[in-house]
This record gives sequence, C-alpha cells and structure tokens, in this order.
Amino acid sequence: MTDNLSPEQYQQKMQRRKAVQAERVAAANQEKGLIIINTGNGKGKTTAALGMVMRSLGHGYRVAIVQFIKGAWEPAEKAVLERFGDQLVFRAMGEGFTWETQDRDRDIANAQTAWETALEFIQNPEYRLVLLDEVNIALKLGYLDVATVLAGLETKPADSHVILTGRGAPPELIERADLATEMTLLKHPFKEQGVKAQAGIEF
Repeated sequence: MTDNLSPEQYQQKMQRRKAVQAERVAAANQEKGLIIINTGNGKGKTTAALGMVMRSLGHGYRVAIVQFIKGAWEPAEKAVLERFGDQLVFRAMGEGFTWETQDRDRDIANAQTAWETALEFIQNPEYRLVLLDEVNIALKLGYLDVATVLAGLETKPADSHVILTGRGAPPELIERADLATEMTLLKHPFKEQGVKAQAGIEF
C-alpha cells in the first residue's frame, strides 16, 4: 500500500514504475492491424467499439460499420456519425432482434447478406477500421459459419482493424483475436428495477 510511504518513498516507487513502463513501451515497436472482440453479457460492447470508431475518424481514417442484428433501430449514434459524410459508411443489415422477426430463414438470409457486405469493407484497403456490430450473435445462433468468418478475416489488409461485437463470441474467434474483452454484468436497471431503455443510455 502507498498510504504508509513517506513522500520520498512514494516518489522513488513511482520513478521505478515509470522506468518499467517506459521499457514496456519501448519494447512494443510493432504496428499491425488488429482483430478485436467485445463480448460478454454486460453492457458497453458496441459503445466501446464506437469509441474506437470516433478515434479513427478523428485521425482522418475511413471507417465502415455493419450492423447484423439491430438494423430495425435508428440509434442516436448513427445520427451523430452520419455527420462525417463519406469518411464513414453505416449499413444496418438486420431487421431487429430475433424475437421481432420470428423468421429464422429470413434472419439467416439477412446475416449472410450482411457478411457479404462486411467482407467487401474488410478487404477494401481504403477502410482502416470495420465494425461488425452484433456479428457474434449471428455466429452464436448459427446464422453464419465461424470458419467462413475466420477465413474472411484473414483476407483483410495488414494494417486495417476489425472489431466484432456481441455476446457469445465463439472460442475459435476469441483464439484468433489480437484483443478480446469480456463485459461482465454486475447490475442492470431493467432486470432489477424495471427501468426502461432510456435515450442517451441505451439508444
């Protein structure tokens, strides 16, 4: 604990920590395009991915977003991101949650069409970042084949990044990823308090 350290001891400790961190940063000298997964039952998977989208747009990179499930929604994020014009392409390819469509064949067809669209962006070197929103759910439900998606990811340019969001990411995809984060649900106002989805928080 740092509470019991004198100011001099604390300063020495922080200097050692800074030196270790500087060595780590110096050793990490590679650049490569990453495959990133945001999964788990907690909130924030798409939100975290959109943070990376904003960073990429801020650097002037072109970005593509393909929504696999939530296509029936018109999220507020879309209204904001559309202001970037041709720098960002947004494709909502789903028709909403599976309990809304109630048609498995149509859900599968939509997911496969969305994957074909996504693959075009993934393979296009003009796009530095491609977000496949809720694609993990399409994989979990069997609408897409994991091997097909893995093979498609291997065709991306070396310096481009792909983010795959949604709960239930398959183990094979996590194994292939460069960065995988699991969002853990601790509390949720809808389940525990009956609080409805609210503007600015859920949509």
